[in-house]
Amino acid sequence: MGPLLHARGGGGATGSTNRWRVAATFLLEGDAEPPDLSVDGVGLSVPPRFLHEWATLPPVGPAAAGLPPTPALRQPVRMWRYDFAVPRGLQDGRAGYGFQGEERRWHFTVPGTAMPPRIAFNACGGCEDEGDIAAAGLQRNGQWGHLLGRHRADPFHLMLMGGDQVYADGLWQQVPALRQAASAPLMRRIDLPALAELPAQLDAWYLATYRHAWNQPEPAALLASVPGLRMWDDHDIIDGWGSHPEKLLGSPIYQAIYAAARRAFRLYQIGMADDDPPETLIAGEPPGFTQGMMLNGVGILAPDLRSERRPDQVLSPRSLRNLPAWLDRFSGCAHLLFMSSVPLIFPSFGLIERMFNLIPGRQKMEDDLRDQWRSPAHAVEWREVIGHLADFTKRSGCTVTILSGEVHLGAYGAITGPGFTLRQCVSSGIVHPAPTGFAVDMMERLAGKREKMGRNMHLSMAEMPGLGRHLLTARNWLSLIGTDEGELTARWHAEGVEAPLTLTIPAGRH
Repeated sequence: MGPLLHARGGGGATGSTNRWRVAATFLLEGDAEPPDLSVDGVGLSVPPRFLHEWATLPPVGPAAAGLPPTPALRQPVRMWRYDFAVPRGLQDGRAGYGFQGEERRWHFTVPGTAMPPRIAFNACGGCEDEGDIAAAGLQRNGQWGHLLGRHRADPFHLMLMGGDQVYADGLWQQVPALRQAASAPLMRRIDLPALAELPAQLDAWYLATYRHAWNQPEPAALLASVPGLRMWDDHDIIDGWGSHPEKLLGSPIYQAIYAAARRAFRLYQIGMADDDPPETLIAGEPPGFTQGMMLNGVGILAPDLRSERRPDQVLSPRSLRNLPAWLDRFSGCAHLLFMSSVPLIFPSFGLIERMFNLIPGRQKMEDDLRDQWRSPAHAVEWREVIGHLADFTKRSGCTVTILSGEVHLGAYGAITGPGFTLRQCVSSGIVHPAPTGFAVDMMERLAGKREKMGRNMHLSMAEMPGLGRHLLTARNWLSLIGTDEGELTARWHAEGVEAPLTLTIPAGRH
């Protein structure tokens, strides 16, 4: 698998210094160390850095419907990383890279220091059951192909991936050591032991899941040609991770699942060794993977909303205390893109959640609702995060736009108050089909209501540009293109919608 490009940023006060730092990772079979990498504009060859080895991997079931089981591997599998910094000019450049001694090369765009940023955002790159995609009459990679076509016509500098890059939920059916737990009622799993063979089988499962999702031709081409910054959400682990009861999360089986998913995310999505955190990681202490970087006056802050999540919290008290300092790193930027995997600005489903809590046997729906920022369980924390963002934009003059996925819809919302506006663009899924029926009708009705938050603050969901309704019920991805005036043009590229849905985000006071 690979190459997978990881953006490490440009450094400097606004990300406009004279080198663009990138890492490329490869997952390779065999004992031999791979050749050095040659990179255009980099005078010396780039040596590989060893990240991780799986000495053996047992067979597991298929990573998606219609695929054969993944066989056992007969030789070690190793992950390698190459770190390099490419010189930047005022205008965009193009850098090729490839293994020394081999003809094949890949290419990516190096952002010019005077060029407005070109950023793509996507989320939900899979599905719980991929048979649902074909049943809906959709091509799995239709939107990936659309994004790839746009990139080839007008290349992106950076690709942000906002969560649920893979859907690992099938492990209950496909990992042999979990079959007893899969047949047990949810809360009966607490006392079941984690079998000795479970960790290796889970490593094999997550590898099979990532290979299925990221070796598809369209996403593979983009992962090799657009440096990315990625943050996980629940399906990168299992559905609803962190919103299950505390005893279940702490049980031996669930802890084994989390450890394997965490290792996979760290390696595949960040390209990070245990002992060498990349410079994009800004969480000072474990367990969080909060990341941040800057590109030509646009800051990106991606808080980790899964590592510390529990039924009564999304971020730990320590991370909440650190949030103002994390935000202040971007005070010199005109824009801050705040990646919240679950939407921050969205209608409240509190009444619906309270109704489901009264109905026995609705554990899954309860977990899904509690997973949302607007759950009553997170109301105090939600207001605290909104307060920190509002205070930051008022004192810095930086325009804050929240990027979210998770809900398999497109949407635009805002919170306004004295002296500030917080905006949010929701875009998902690039693979997951949109919901239909009563649930969408209910959300559309809720989205049409303006919500008073107190202290002259209001939350509202705007009608999507040119659509005549609040929710975009089609697979979609988002582009954010800078203008010469410092604004960002947000465009939702939706399946079956002829022209992108477009709006302008004004620049901050810089």
